[in-house]
Amino acid sequence: MRIIILLLATVFIFGTNLSCAQEENPYNSEDFNIREVNVRHKADFGITIWEITVEGKAGKTTPIKVGQLDGAPVLGYVFPTSLKPTDVGFNQTKGIVALALTSHPDFDDTPLWDENSDTVFDNDGVVWHPHWVVLHEDKRVKGGLSVKQFKKMDQTVILPPTNPGMPMYMDSPGYPVTTSNTTIKVVVPDYRINNKTNFNYDGVAVFMKVNTSKDNLPMLGVYDVFSIASGNLSLPYKVKQ
Repeated sequence: MRIIILLLATVFIFGTNLSCAQEENPYNSEDFNIREVNVRHKADFGITIWEITVEGKAGKTTPIKVGQLDGAPVLGYVFPTSLKPTDVGFNQTKGIVALALTSHPDFDDTPLWDENSDTVFDNDGVVWHPHWVVLHEDKRVKGGLSVKQFKKMDQTVILPPTNPGMPMYMDSPGYPVTTSNTTIKVVVPDYRINNKTNFNYDGVAVFMKVNTSKDNLPMLGVYDVFSIASGNLSLPYKVKQ
């Protein structure tokens, strides 16, 4: 019941901010106008293929570098899901588990992965890459959500070993992300989601920002929502077998 209440609150927040994003954010374009979202299970390969299709060119638009971490822009194609935090390596905690495909040129939060294959591991944040995150309601930001934070000394927090070392429920799992014309895709092995291949999901395109200087704002908040596949964030879609 608690997660349902949180989800309904999230639906309301996303819906009320969608029009604002379309009017104000310079990144809003057809590249983030979602037409379709799909997750397909390939049992013979033991994988799920997650896919968002947009009206424009998926992944073509990336953030403009601002030269510092504080205030750094982040663009994302996000799959909110009904998965549990424990399914992706976190401890059980309140919130919505989401797979976010992101681009951010001001910093690199995938220290284990060299996405641009130049043998330098900390210079490719602009390349579209995946994160598992736990989102929760946050009225301090216009988009109404942020990545859930915790105190660094909290011994109850469990993160996957591939996490980037930030005090947030975030992982950098290193799954392959590809873009082709109108579509952005990511491949997730079944065993990396606790072999859960029957779940609900949605698709959202968002603008986020990093905050490292203001205590009254989240470290990573959603500031604008460009589009929602379902229109109301009801997670109506099920994995296709």
